[in-house]
Amino acid sequence: MASTLNVEQITRELLVSNEQLKQIQQLLEQEMDAGLGVATNEKADIKMYPTFVRDVPNGTEKGKFLALDLGGTNFRVLLIELNGSQFEMDNEIYAIPQEIMLGTGQQLFDHIAECLAHFMERRDVKQYCLPLGFTFSFPCRQEGLTKAKLVRWTKGFRCIGVEGADVVELLREAIKRRRDIDIDVMAVLNDTTGTLMSCAHKKRDCAIGLIIGTGSNACYMETLDRIETCSHLTNRPLPGQCEDTDPDQMIINTEWGAFGDNGVLNFIRTKWDHELDEFSINRGNQIFEKMISGMYMGEIVRRILVDLTRRGYLFKGRCSNKMIVPYKFGTNYVSLVESDRNGATIQTKWVLNEVFGINEVSDEDVRNVQLICQRVSTRAAYLVSTAVATLLNRMQREHTTVGVDGSVYRHHPHFHNIMVRKIRELTDPKYSFDLMLSEDGSGRGAALVAAVAHRQKLQKLKEAQLAKQLANL
Repeated sequence: MASTLNVEQITRELLVSNEQLKQIQQLLEQEMDAGLGVATNEKADIKMYPTFVRDVPNGTEKGKFLALDLGGTNFRVLLIELNGSQFEMDNEIYAIPQEIMLGTGQQLFDHIAECLAHFMERRDVKQYCLPLGFTFSFPCRQEGLTKAKLVRWTKGFRCIGVEGADVVELLREAIKRRRDIDIDVMAVLNDTTGTLMSCAHKKRDCAIGLIIGTGSNACYMETLDRIETCSHLTNRPLPGQCEDTDPDQMIINTEWGAFGDNGVLNFIRTKWDHELDEFSINRGNQIFEKMISGMYMGEIVRRILVDLTRRGYLFKGRCSNKMIVPYKFGTNYVSLVESDRNGATIQTKWVLNEVFGINEVSDEDVRNVQLICQRVSTRAAYLVSTAVATLLNRMQREHTTVGVDGSVYRHHPHFHNIMVRKIRELTDPKYSFDLMLSEDGSGRGAALVAAVAHRQKLQKLKEAQLAKQLANL
């Protein structure tokens, strides 16, 4: 029992109180304001990128829409047919060969256009000019609904001539070169916006899109008057222009994974967090994400296990060779250990044997490993809940649906329930909420963004025609 007491005391560093979480809320609010400010955005860690998406589906969207979901070595093309709340979806996955990933931008987008043409031909829609939503899950600076410049490639891509270029324009040029398909690219977006839009199709009060998977990020609906970086967008028309009838709001992509890069979260970071960051490929960056997301949660657990084993508190002080391999302990194993509750040990023993090759393990060791996993994952759930509560308090809506996606949220057995409790504790009681699992946000959401943009485009055309008729009277 002495070992258990020591492990319990040592890992108390991972506990965060509500007082600390409320302090984090204040810090996050300040950082978000800095990201939205013209004078402060450049130095802000949380960039608060405007998405130029200003409305969610209202149930009147009808027709066929395409979606292109590019975020890795495979990409998907989707055809979605909408009729109000009803929809039908068909999709196909296409591979991107290694030589194209390392080739030129023209080769990449020509390959994508070829696959689009193949998809449309097989679905017998090649003769139509369909609106398309483009999910492009790489770091971009968005300058308009259909304009996004790639900041840098990630995920093994090295295509020449794309960084700094507008990816929508590159796609349009590739489509034009073919001359056999005509596609109207209506919007480019990331996966958080897709998550929000996908859930808003079912629940119109969805105003937050949240990802808790390999990484962590969120978007939310902000009022235009608080977005200094979009101060040129108002509902006051310029001479000769029609009135801007879009809602006085916009989805903001927070990129909150970078929260804490300036050191403001050091008061809750442990030595294990500092070690993980020190040996990461992006040292000093994505500090908030490194305490929350699936890429890092299991590695924090592994580092704690190694540390406590070397100090003699676990496994009789013996580290297996597998234990010292970085990222050997995936976050999926944390979820498995967490599924052992009320004295159960089967999953924990299997994980220790499977991952570290440890066959003989005492009941005390099992309890300690379970405690460590519980404290790391609970801290992650508390931190992301704090950020969500900050958004809910900021928006001041009577009720908000929070669309959520990501492997951690989907597979951790207790994450949802912990989040519901903690968000409720940290949110003003006047504002209620629901957490809603997103269905295929990066695909369906992209088509829905295109559908909303298409609906708004048609509405503006009608208004312009009406204004012209009135002027001629």
